[in-house]
Parts: sequence; C-alpha cells; structure tokens
Amino acid sequence: MIKRDLFDQIIPYLKEKEIILVIGPRQAGKTTLLQMIKQYLEEKQNKTVFFNLDIERDRQFFVSQEALISQIKLHLGSNFGYVFVDEIQRKEDAGLFLKGIYDMNLPIKFIASGSGSLELKEKIHESLTGRKIVFTLDTLSLEEIINFKTNYLYKNNLALFFSTDKIKADQLLQDYLNFGGYPRVVLSDEIEKKRSIINEIFQSYLEKDIVYLLGLKKSDEFINLVKIISSQVGRLVNLTELSSTLGLSVKTVKLYLWYLEKTFILRKLTPFFSNLRKEITKMPIYYFNDMGLRNFSINQFNNMNDLFQSGFVFQNLIANLITDILINTSDSLHFWRTQDKAEVDFIVKTGNNVIPIEVKSRRLNKVEITRALSGFIKKYSPKKAYLINLNFEDKIILGKTELFFIPYWKLITDPGRRGDFLFISNIKYQRSKLS
Repeated sequence: MIKRDLFDQIIPYLKEKEIILVIGPRQAGKTTLLQMIKQYLEEKQNKTVFFNLDIERDRQFFVSQEALISQIKLHLGSNFGYVFVDEIQRKEDAGLFLKGIYDMNLPIKFIASGSGSLELKEKIHESLTGRKIVFTLDTLSLEEIINFKTNYLYKNNLALFFSTDKIKADQLLQDYLNFGGYPRVVLSDEIEKKRSIINEIFQSYLEKDIVYLLGLKKSDEFINLVKIISSQVGRLVNLTELSSTLGLSVKTVKLYLWYLEKTFILRKLTPFFSNLRKEITKMPIYYFNDMGLRNFSINQFNNMNDLFQSGFVFQNLIANLITDILINTSDSLHFWRTQDKAEVDFIVKTGNNVIPIEVKSRRLNKVEITRALSGFIKKYSPKKAYLINLNFEDKIILGKTELFFIPYWKLITDPGRRGDFLFISNIKYQRSKLS
C-alpha cells in the first residue's frame, strides 16, 4: 500500500471535536486514506463505522438525521466512536445535514471525504463554518512515489537517494512527468493499462462531476477547452482567443476554467506587476494538478521520453512543488511577463518581498543566467532568487541578491524548505556583477 503524507497530518486531529473533511480530485485515493485511518483507530481499540454514499445500501441511512443516528448507535452503542462517510457530496445539503448532528453533541466524530463538487454543489464549507478541519488530498506527489518505489528505504533521507542513485532518480522523474500521480496509474506496470485507467478517470470526471455540475448535454466543448489549456501549459492564456476558437462566450470560458480549478484539475497563476503600462496584467497561465491527465488529454501520454524535451511539463512539476511549499502560508505564487516579452517563470510574493524563480529542464555544469532573470533582479533587487534545474548547485551574488542554483529535488528534500525558501546550503559564495 502506498503511504500518504496526509495520513500523518490528520492523525493529531483525531482527538479534536471538529469534523475532519478530506477533499480532492476524483480517484486521488481518498477512500483508501479513510480506510487506513479506520484501521489505525481500530488497532487502538476505537470503535468505527464506515458509510460510502456511492453504495445504495448505505445511502438509505441518510434519508434523515434520525435514521443515520440510529444506524450509528447500532454499530457503536453508547460509547464514543468514529463515523466515516465517503463521497459525502452525494448527500443533498450535506453540510446542513452534518451540522445538525454535530450540534447534538453526540459521542461521535465524523471523518468525511468528497470530490471537488463538494464545495460547489452542497456548499458544505459554509454550512460547517467553525465545525470542520479541511484537508486536501491531491494525486500522489513525486516524493510519495519515490518512497513507494524504493520501499521506503530513503524515507528519512531522500537527499541520499537523489545524490547516489541518479539513474533511478531520473527514471522516476521521467515516469512522473509522463504518467502523473493517480494511484491506480502508478500501481500499474503496463503502458496500455495505464492509458486505459487514465481514460477511465477522465471520463468519470466528465460524467460524474462536470456533466452533473454544469448540466451539460454534450461535453465536447469542455473537452476541447481542456485540450487547448493542455497545449498551453505555462504560457499566457488569452480568454478572447479561447472564446473565438471554441465558439463560446468569454463568460462561459471563464466559468469552465473556474470549474476546472475547483475540481482540482487546473491551477491558475496570475501575473506579478508593478508597472501597469509595461508589464502584462491581465492574462493568466494555467498548470495541471496532475501531469498524466494533462498528457492524456492531448495524446502525449508516455511521450515525455527525454527530460531535456519536457520543458513545460517539468515547469508544471515545479509549479506544483512550490505550491505545496506555500500551503498554509500567506505567500502567493505568480509569474512575470513584460510587453517586450521578458519573462520569469515564477515570482513568490512573501510579505513585502518578492522571490524570482527561473526553471530549466536540463543539466547545467556552470552558472548560466537568463536575460529576463537578470533584468528582474536588476529592477527589483530581491534578497533571493532561484534557478531550478536538473542537477547543478551553486550560489552567487548579483548586486544585493543571493542567486541560488538548485536541483529540482531540493524542493522535496531540503529540511529548510519554507514559504520564504530558506534552503540550507553550504555552497561557497561567488561574486558577480550584473552586465
């Protein structure tokens, strides 16, 4: 079984009164995670009961609060116990339903899961204000996959894995850029089986989330939008051009993109700017939560066979890794583009400071600085800047800026990783001047 990092984050909250709510993409492993928590609790002699609202027999117990309470007491008696509810979004007005039971102060604790439609259709978040702790389970991260594929040998020292078993590290990175992190895809060893599974996941998402939520009779236009965004990962998205290409109104395009975000398919980045006239301020860029789904949608599944040719997909990975680092901080992630086409891949805005980050999907053997990154540093004089690549590590001084060259895996392994990117490093300083 693949161990999920979120498991250890949830455990301390099992003793709290609030409802634990696990949300995330369809088939990301929420049911499996709930079963793991259930097993953990039972091993500690706790009583549990598990309901899955995808199962008709279980749905009958949710016709009323009284019916569910009766069923819970049948399993748990009068003692304290844990009540698991999988696919809670299947219940109409789920938030109000759980709120009513929660406010009865019964000796039970709810642990529920649901897809992205949870907050869209049932508005459970608003109903359970002050009564819930929310966790998001994404598809498997690169770190989780590496630990699984190496039998957790390097669980507490992944830096050793990356620095010693470089062939295996490159292979796992390439697999991840190709196939993404849906658990069933990762667990399959055959390419055609992987393709079949990702197709099933995509069709299930369309039928159970999008058609249901948007009431679409035909999903062709929605699929075409996904394909276009897939081909433009990391590049500016012009809504007017999308509207014209798809034959949809700009309003509809915006709505579809919003749903793609809220159902954990896309991540949207907005531009960083200080000069409204010279720096582009309107057009966003998008990245995919899962690269396998992105590749499948444009028929590039198993086509990222060269790390040097997978630039935008590698950039997508870095976007996801940085986003994970910034979780639970007030920092935000942006990009920088100017009218004269100078561009820096990522800008982290942390308090009054900004941190530019450039990404190169290739191996470096010496210090190389792009004109755009150099220009940004010269203009804004940030305290720190980063150039993330496949292998090279160094540190130089440009004016008042510390510029770190770091391999991508530092975003996973460095014990100093935080929203302000305080990477631990013993790299010897070099000094350079801006040209």
